Amino acid sequence: MTPARDFGIYIHWPFCKSKCPYCDFNSHVRAGIDEARWRRALMQELDRAADTLAGRHVASIFFGGGTPSLMAPATVAALIERIERRWGLDAAVEITLEANPTSVEAARFEDLRAAGVNRVSLGVQALEDRALRFLGRGHDAAQARAAVALAARIFTRYSFDLIYARPDQTVAAWEDELQAALTLAGDHLSVYQLTIEPGTAFAAAYARGDFALPDDEVQGALYETTQSVLERTGLAAYEISNHARPGAECRHNLVYWRYQDYLGIGPGAHGRLTQGEEKHATRNFRAPETWLQAVETKGAGSEETAPLSPAERRDEALMMGLRLAEGVRRDRFRAATGTDLTDAIDPLRLAPLIDAAFLVADDVGLRATAAGRQRLNAVLAALLG
Repeated sequence: MTPARDFGIYIHWPFCKSKCPYCDFNSHVRAGIDEARWRRALMQELDRAADTLAGRHVASIFFGGGTPSLMAPATVAALIERIERRWGLDAAVEITLEANPTSVEAARFEDLRAAGVNRVSLGVQALEDRALRFLGRGHDAAQARAAVALAARIFTRYSFDLIYARPDQTVAAWEDELQAALTLAGDHLSVYQLTIEPGTAFAAAYARGDFALPDDEVQGALYETTQSVLERTGLAAYEISNHARPGAECRHNLVYWRYQDYLGIGPGAHGRLTQGEEKHATRNFRAPETWLQAVETKGAGSEETAPLSPAERRDEALMMGLRLAEGVRRDRFRAATGTDLTDAIDPLRLAPLIDAAFLVADDVGLRATAAGRQRLNAVLAALLG
């Protein structure tokens, strides 16, 4: 197995102004943050990684969170400059930063663009004020529209997120909201179904019966409406929840779904890095203060680094790749796992899924049909056991 030279870098900024009730990400609210201290620690992590990944090519950088648009643009610039100094960056590199569409954060867009960010992903989530209040968002629909319009003027590429299957949401109302979103959208749109994640404020509220989600039939109709409306307008789904015109896909997220290498920097960040014939999984300390102290006292914020077994690499490559419309290509699967795709899958598990029209296998690789992607968790359970 020959390791690819290209890799992505993910930088996690764990802080938010408030915690959204549906969110189970590693995000935290703090009264005060010593940003200079955090900047030093993040750069120290980059320097440490550069010593072991020398000679590799950085294809993408992604600032996620949390709310990385709360970072000072000078911090963003310093991190990009450090990456360029240690690895070099070419003009084609994709540098994405997640942002909330509040007026305060939108006011930083010009400075973030000057810092080197060339793609922004906005957490709009809804274009209805009532829905935004339910979702605990800190902006209203007018601010969201204004922020998207501003992003379109400033950044080379931009995208925004929407959440559907909200309480009492009808197919007709969702179709109207999608049409409104399309008047704002550029070449990329991310659309997620609301799920109740354990440990979130919504999980407790849902258990109390404070609200109900649409039933399975309505959820299925909302999903199908999403696919048909966006596909008709040229924003076909290249991944279960992500839609783009050809060539406008988020290149950093494709690194994950194609099971390529990526470096995780910051609290709770994960990574997958090929070293020799092995692929290693890395995981950083999740709690922000624990990670920061580990970097400052031990020189690294990693909690665990372990080689992945052939079975683990196979499972991860399939779980990620089958999310994509293109599926899992045979050449990429062999490069990532060292195994031929045909040899890695039990034919007795695969055949029924092909017969049911959930999967397609051919000379190119293995991919899920539209019906298979709609119920991918069940398909993967049947395929992998």
